[in-house]
Amino acid sequence: MQWNDPAGAAPGPALAARYASVRDRTEALAAPLSPEDQCIQSMPDASPAKWHRAHTTWFFETFLLLPYLPGHRRLKEDYAFLFNSYYEAAGPRHARPKRGMLTRPSAAEVGEYRAHVDAAMARLLADPPAEAVPLVELGLQHEEQHQELLLTDILHALAQNPLRPAYDPAWREPAAPSGPARFLVGAEGLVEIGHAGPGFAFDSETPRHRCWLEGYRIADRLVSNGEWLAFMEDGGYRTPTLWMSAGWATASAEGWEAPLYWERRDGEWRQFTLGGLRPVDPAAPVRHISWYEAEAYARWAGSRLPTEAEWEAAAVLPGFAAATGIAWQWTGSAYRPYPGFRPWEGAVGEYNGKFMAQQMVLRGGSLATPPGHARLPYRNFFPPESRWQFSTLRLAEDLA
Repeated sequence: MQWNDPAGAAPGPALAARYASVRDRTEALAAPLSPEDQCIQSMPDASPAKWHRAHTTWFFETFLLLPYLPGHRRLKEDYAFLFNSYYEAAGPRHARPKRGMLTRPSAAEVGEYRAHVDAAMARLLADPPAEAVPLVELGLQHEEQHQELLLTDILHALAQNPLRPAYDPAWREPAAPSGPARFLVGAEGLVEIGHAGPGFAFDSETPRHRCWLEGYRIADRLVSNGEWLAFMEDGGYRTPTLWMSAGWATASAEGWEAPLYWERRDGEWRQFTLGGLRPVDPAAPVRHISWYEAEAYARWAGSRLPTEAEWEAAAVLPGFAAATGIAWQWTGSAYRPYPGFRPWEGAVGEYNGKFMAQQMVLRGGSLATPPGHARLPYRNFFPPESRWQFSTLRLAEDLA
């Protein structure tokens, strides 16, 4: 496998230190959770925290230790079946919707599995084969993705508990700009988007290519809770002409009347967060909305969602705020391959390419995204009905 530029993935002490840091952060994120917390799976799209810890370990063992460390043996052969996710080339797997049924191995045994693999990886990283080095970086990027999923998935699980327990009672909202949005004039004409290097990028971010942009403007900040409340009070969830047909059917069937994790108590809207149930802050950016909701809001506001090319071209403009650190931003672009796209060879080629259907692109990064993981050409993607991610929107409009 190859990517544009393996800079930053050179072997040596720095790579071993990065490996240890990423692995330690996963354990730190899981530390506030009880063994019972770590086992729960609240919906098929989510996974238990214990499974995230084990699957990321399975990745290093399957794609690095078994091929490149002579004599390595799995701690338990059953783990190959239990903790594969969707890699057909890597063998059969336990059904995704039933991951919450895996009460065994225990959370402590998963910790032993992680320690077993970490010790073996330390031996491999002491003198790794050159062809293994890019796979180590891929494994670390993969684990950082699962760190984000660990938080989004446990938030959804804890939200099902009528006690509304906090993941972290000390958690605070990230700072974000407030006040009326200004519209920035985006680049017009022929632009280039996609990964240009140096450093790591997923295959779906390549190749860098040219595309044409008509004149447009894009909001300098994200839509706020207060603005979303105005949409709700104006009948946004009751007006079918604002919605895509599939979106209206989904919203009606699911009984949507507000963003996910919002609930009305004593006449006041509250929002379930990583810090527990708190009053909705009108100035804070709205989040946990689907693409269908974002698109309906944009139509209500007389605007539209930016395309991913518009978003990437505008994100470098002075004044473009909250590109990362708050919530992933829905775009109007379907998740499709770039011109000239080629998936990586081997089983890791299943990583992105086979999901390029029935998904919409999000750009930026969220409060759950690990530090340093987000980058300008990063393409996140989810089905248009997804709400459990930290997802939001900013508006765009045609200059004409």
